[in-house]
Amino acid sequence: MQREEMNWLSLVNDMTDTTNNTNNSVAGLLLSLSAQQKMGLMVAIAATVAVVAGLWMWGQTPDYRVLYTNLSDRDGGAIIESLQQQNVPYKFAEGGGALLVPGNLVHEIRLRLASQGLPKGGTVGFELMESQKFGTSQFLEQVNYQRSLEGELARSMQTIAAVQNARVHLAIPKPSVFVKDQQKPSASVILSLHPGRTLDPGQVNGIVHLVSSSIPNMPSQSVTVLDQSGNMLNASREGSDLLMDATQLKYVREIEQDYIKRIEAILIPITGQQNVKAQVTASIDFAQVEETAEIYKPNQRPNTAAVRSTQTLESLNGLGGAGGVPGALTNQPAPAAIAPITKPANAPAPAANAAANSAANSRKEATSNFELDRTIQHTKLPVGNIRRLSVAVVMNNRSVTEKGKTVSKPYTEAESAQITALVKDAMGFDPKRGDSLNLLNKAFNNEPDVVLPEVPLWKQPDVIALAKDVLKYLLIAGGAGFLLFGIIRPSFKNLAAQAAAQAEAAAAAAEAARHQHHHTAASFEQKNSYEDNLQIAKQLTKDDPKIVASVVKEWVNKE
Repeated sequence: MQREEMNWLSLVNDMTDTTNNTNNSVAGLLLSLSAQQKMGLMVAIAATVAVVAGLWMWGQTPDYRVLYTNLSDRDGGAIIESLQQQNVPYKFAEGGGALLVPGNLVHEIRLRLASQGLPKGGTVGFELMESQKFGTSQFLEQVNYQRSLEGELARSMQTIAAVQNARVHLAIPKPSVFVKDQQKPSASVILSLHPGRTLDPGQVNGIVHLVSSSIPNMPSQSVTVLDQSGNMLNASREGSDLLMDATQLKYVREIEQDYIKRIEAILIPITGQQNVKAQVTASIDFAQVEETAEIYKPNQRPNTAAVRSTQTLESLNGLGGAGGVPGALTNQPAPAAIAPITKPANAPAPAANAAANSAANSRKEATSNFELDRTIQHTKLPVGNIRRLSVAVVMNNRSVTEKGKTVSKPYTEAESAQITALVKDAMGFDPKRGDSLNLLNKAFNNEPDVVLPEVPLWKQPDVIALAKDVLKYLLIAGGAGFLLFGIIRPSFKNLAAQAAAQAEAAAAAAEAARHQHHHTAASFEQKNSYEDNLQIAKQLTKDDPKIVASVVKEWVNKE
């Protein structure tokens, strides 16, 4: 009986110790907090989790950069559809019309879109001819062909680095079998250039010849090229032949620079690199002159001149010759001659009479025409002849060392004359065309070179970008540290202090309870009976069964 009473006393003591341990635990501490303290702790934990999650998401947010700008509606829709298929995030810049994607994917996405033929730039090429439907009229086929040709030309122009966008308009007349009704085709080109970029005359001429060579029978003069501001890039020279164009001005500058290099090259070995300056003004004749001359030389001798034509006239008049009465008798043959037996003494000689008649009635004329000696010359004078040169040369004084000091002295008159002669020979001085040369020897006012300040390290773009990234991560770390060491840690310190205080109080209460239990056990042995102890154990089991279960579990583990 005494042993069973001791077991029940051990049960009561174990229950009391278990209750004290439970109250000393964190769970007991949290349960011991008031409703207001519990709400504050929950709000603090939720705010901490939200701030940490927000900082983490902000740190993981990609840096968006421009993928394309000024996209047409068709290209924009096709690009967005492709980005959605690739699961690439994108967004639009407010007011700029730019499509933004993560900065680390810009180049990769551009290559992918280029493999798909995007963006097309709002123009269609010969792929338009691939979608021809059966039964299309000839007019529609011609329109589609013209649109395709315009699109292909625009795409070719957009390959130039300075050209951002291009549009081509072709005016192709209908062919005609009549020569008088035939017309030449023409073209208009509108170029949108990148900001700050321009086209030089050579590039403009290349675009003009590209268009004229792509269309049959199109002269280059029929091509008009404009920029986005409406400025004509290939200004026609019709009606402005008296004005100098950009090519002529460039030619004049090249001539002047060539003479400057000649003069400085001949003087630098004498004066030094920075001790001579030259300027040349050239007057160039761009007039186009053609001459045709016909020159006649003095008459030549007849025996050396070439005969052009000869005319001879001969006539016979007088008594000599045939005679008779006109009629049939005249046409009869002459009768046989009957010579007299004897010759009269006074009869003339027949031969002599005939010769006399012939000599008296004959006339002869001769005319000779000789070739004229002339020269026809057709001369076309060259364009760009130099009419006059004006040269100005400035020389610095020479440096001479005297008594250990460097002194600046001018050149002597003889040296200046020699230098003037050298310059005249270098420039090809011609007094007949009015060339002038002015040479001045003077001390230069050498100012120290202006040293441009270097860009500070904190203003360099790479350093600024790195500083932004570092600042972002520092803010994330600072926010997390503030939450950890400024809010969470003090809260847990307070909880730990409260837990320690409660643990001390619980320990003191346990010690007092233990003394009380010992005193109760002693009195229990002396005063209480077995039935009273049994009632106390049942009441404790009913009030807190968890404690009884814990005690029983410890007993089982001990055994």
